[in-house]
Amino acid sequence: MNKLVFFLGPAGAGKTTLAKAVASRRKAAFLDMDILLRPAADAIMTMHGLDPTDRDSAEYKRLCRDLGYRITMDAALDNIGLNSDVFVVGPFTKEAADPDWISSELSRIGLTLPEVEVKVVLVGLANEDLYRERIQGRHSSLDDWKFQHWQEFRSSLGSRTVAWPLPASNVAMIDNSNPEIEDTVRTVEHFIYAAQ
Repeated sequence: MNKLVFFLGPAGAGKTTLAKAVASRRKAAFLDMDILLRPAADAIMTMHGLDPTDRDSAEYKRLCRDLGYRITMDAALDNIGLNSDVFVVGPFTKEAADPDWISSELSRIGLTLPEVEVKVVLVGLANEDLYRERIQGRHSSLDDWKFQHWQEFRSSLGSRTVAWPLPASNVAMIDNSNPEIEDTVRTVEHFIYAAQ
């Protein structure tokens, strides 16, 4: 049985960095929602006369958010059953709060939770200043809206939970505050692959 592992958390937490680091050590498909959606989001925002680098406004969420999750999950589901694990990266805020979401997604390919090993890595940082520092360090125009609307954006930085009916042992909260991530990568790898 291959694993479907979600790396969830706020912007700047280091979800992508951790997922890539573990995927480089193991046989895993790596699917980052930001990467998969980017060409479509750029085109959609431009067609509507909006900033193509915006990834946070209400307009972006209305026009692109659900499409991004659909593209990402279609790619993830298409990889289930192949001889590799699947790592999925994204905030998944609304989806993680819906207890039925993961079962509904798996049912699209005729599978149930007992047939797929789903694990969740909830990635976070110790404080808001660290999020701001990490996001600034990315030097990405996709983060401009965050800084221009920091008071609004900062509400997304709280700790996360997942409502899916998973065993507690399949969900790990990871503090990714240490800039030397090797120990954190080993912790995440052990969480995902401890039984192997």
